[in-house]
Amino acid sequence: MRRKLIIYLILVLTLAGNVFAQDKEFEAEKKRRWQQFGKRNWDKIDYAKKRITKAQLAKLSSDGAVDELALLRGVVFGKRGREFKERSIQDFLETQTWYKRDPKYTNAVLSRMERDNLDLIRLAEAERHANVQPGDLRLWQTKEIPDDNLYVESPSDWRIMIAEIEAIHGRRFDDEPWLQKYFEERYWYRANPNYSQTILNEFERKNLEKLNAKRNEDRNVAVSVGDMDKFQTVALTEELLKNLSMNDLRMMRNEFWARRGRRFTTPGFKQMFEWRDWYKPASDQSKVKLNPIEEQNVRLIEREEAKLREKISTEPITNAMIDGLFVEDLRVLRNEIYAKRGRVFKDKELQKYFEAQSWYQPNPDFKDESLTETESKNLAVIKEVEEYAISRFSEAEG
Repeated sequence: MRRKLIIYLILVLTLAGNVFAQDKEFEAEKKRRWQQFGKRNWDKIDYAKKRITKAQLAKLSSDGAVDELALLRGVVFGKRGREFKERSIQDFLETQTWYKRDPKYTNAVLSRMERDNLDLIRLAEAERHANVQPGDLRLWQTKEIPDDNLYVESPSDWRIMIAEIEAIHGRRFDDEPWLQKYFEERYWYRANPNYSQTILNEFERKNLEKLNAKRNEDRNVAVSVGDMDKFQTVALTEELLKNLSMNDLRMMRNEFWARRGRRFTTPGFKQMFEWRDWYKPASDQSKVKLNPIEEQNVRLIEREEAKLREKISTEPITNAMIDGLFVEDLRVLRNEIYAKRGRVFKDKELQKYFEAQSWYQPNPDFKDESLTETESKNLAVIKEVEEYAISRFSEAEG
């Protein structure tokens, strides 16, 4: 037994040594490539006055230890003192004597020429990406994204890419502050108060549909938002609604009304449906009604939503269950755990909301210590998703 343990320890130490050696080799190669990149005098160019060319960009490599296109993007911004959250860029900038970080940097300082140069770089980066990434959608404004180019790990990346198609035209996302903040930090974003889904061309609409469909396909769901036209005369079942999040169910429930012409004032619902070809708000809202099958389907979805909400106090919940909910919805959901225990809220709007719920019974003696372990863990999950939604997103800057 002792001999086996010694052999095991030797193997572990050998592997650790190999990993350490590989890390050293990687760092050495990275620094060598940095020096090679620096010798091309990219930092000597005045990007506010001189336009770079596609031919120049074609000579830059994007493989191995260093992505030279990303470094060049860093140089253009770095000349203005921008600090990057992308470590691969910021680490390089910190080694440059000319780089002076400006804590007050904003994209407003960029000239038209600098923005044009950044466009060339970002589009060149997008062309080299094997899979479409946040920041790439301008490349696909006039062509359809191939299925093979769609692979995204993060639900937030899906949300950003779907939103980016409209953000390119200036759509605002005030109901999703984290998303609006993300686009405001993009140098190319210009809010358009007159934005309308009619601005989208045929390819952009196809790409929107494809991104939405692919996202739902990857999540292993049978139906998704946009599918309810198939159930206007056919009943939904509990089986079909499996694996859907609270947000999916809520959007699908309102889709039945949207397909009958309901006009939405809530930004999230309004923006979910307005770009779709089939959505036509009725001029006379009093005539917007559901047929018996649609009413039945809406009631079924409401029951499934209620089941999920009930779980927040009785069963462990997952991030996937609440993914996509607006920040304010997450806040209400989090406080619902307290409300079911009778907490009296100092926030008047919250208190008014819960007083309207039939199950709410005020308990002035409520204390946090009375929460179960499951309730406490679920509070942490909701809070994490809530904070993530507010703070997201730092990657693919520029």
